Amino acid sequence: MEFLWPGFLLLLGLVPLLVLVYVLGQRRRRPAGVRYSSLSLIHDALPRSSFVRRHLPFALFAVALAGLAIAVARPVVVASVPTNQTTIILTIDVSGSMCSTDILPSRIQAAEAAAAQFIQSQGPGTQIGIVAFSGFGEIVQAPTTDRQQLFAALASLTTGRRTAIGSGILSAIDAIASVDPNIAKSQTPGTPGVAPAPVPRGDYAPEIIVLLTDGSNNAGPLPLDAAQQAADRGIRIYTIGYGTANGGALSPTCAPNLVGREPPGGGGGFGGGPNGNQRGIDETILEQVAAATGGTYYPAESADQLQGVFAGLPTNLTTKHEVVEIGVGFVAFSALCAALAFMLGRAWRPLP
Repeated sequence: MEFLWPGFLLLLGLVPLLVLVYVLGQRRRRPAGVRYSSLSLIHDALPRSSFVRRHLPFALFAVALAGLAIAVARPVVVASVPTNQTTIILTIDVSGSMCSTDILPSRIQAAEAAAAQFIQSQGPGTQIGIVAFSGFGEIVQAPTTDRQQLFAALASLTTGRRTAIGSGILSAIDAIASVDPNIAKSQTPGTPGVAPAPVPRGDYAPEIIVLLTDGSNNAGPLPLDAAQQAADRGIRIYTIGYGTANGGALSPTCAPNLVGREPPGGGGGFGGGPNGNQRGIDETILEQVAAATGGTYYPAESADQLQGVFAGLPTNLTTKHEVVEIGVGFVAFSALCAALAFMLGRAWRPLP
C-alpha cells in the first residue's frame, strides 16, 4: 500500500497526543470519599467490567481518528485487471555495427528475421510498432495489427551512424502514446508542457518496449534518463545485448547504406565497438535500463539465441496494473468505530 498524499500521515501524530491528554486527565480525577463498613461491600458493588466500560469508547474514538488520518493521505493499492489488448514496440539498433557478419548473413538481417518470426507468433489482437535508432530515434511503423505492414517496415530498415539508445527509448514512448491516451509523450529539453506525475511503484501499463542493440550509447539523451521517463509512465523495457565478442567484417550489401545517414550536425563513427564491428555492448547500462522499468536484460550471441530471447519475452499479458484508491474503506471503518464509541459511551456511563 502506498499513499498519494503521504504528508497527511503526519496527522497520525494527533492520536498519541490525544491518548496522552486522556491518560493525564484520568490521573487527575479525584474520587469522592465515601465510608463503608466493609471493603467486601465495595468489591461486590463494583462492576467486573468497569475498566473496559470506562476506556473502550475512547479507544474506539482514537482508532476512528487514526483511520481518518490514513484516509486523508489517500492510500492506494496496485490491482491487476483484465485487458484484451497489448502493445509491443520493437526498438531496433540500426547503427553501422549492425552490418557486422559475425552473425550471418549480418547482424541486422538476422535481427530482422527474428523480429519477423516474433511478429508472426503474436496473437491477432496484439498491436506491434517498430522504432529504429542510430544517431536518432524514428518511428518506422506505428503500432498496428497488420502483419504485412510490419514485415514491410522491417524490410525497409537501413543503417546509420552512431548509437542513440536514449533517443530510441523516447521514440518508443511516443509510439505508445500515439495509441494509448493514458500515456504521455516523452519530454525533451524545450518540450512544452509539464511532465506527468510518476505512477505508483508497481503500476505497469499493458504496453512494453523491447530494445535490441549491439553497442553502447554515444549520442542523444542518456539511456537512464529516457528509461526513467518510461518508468514514470509504467512502461517496462526489455533489453537485448546482441552480437559476439569477436565481431566480424562489415557486410558489403549493408555498409554502403551508412554513407550520409547521420543526424544533422552528426559525423563520428559507427556504433558498437571501437572498430565499428565488434561487440561493444554496455551491458551494465542495459541491465540498469531494464531494472529501472521492471523489465529484464537478455544477452544474445547468435541468431538462434536471439530467436530464443524473442520467444521467451513475457508478451502474453492478460492483465494490466491499475491504481485503486482504498481511502473509502478507511472512512467506513472510522465511521463504524466512531458510532460504536458513541453508543457504548451512552450505554456504559462511567462510575462517578
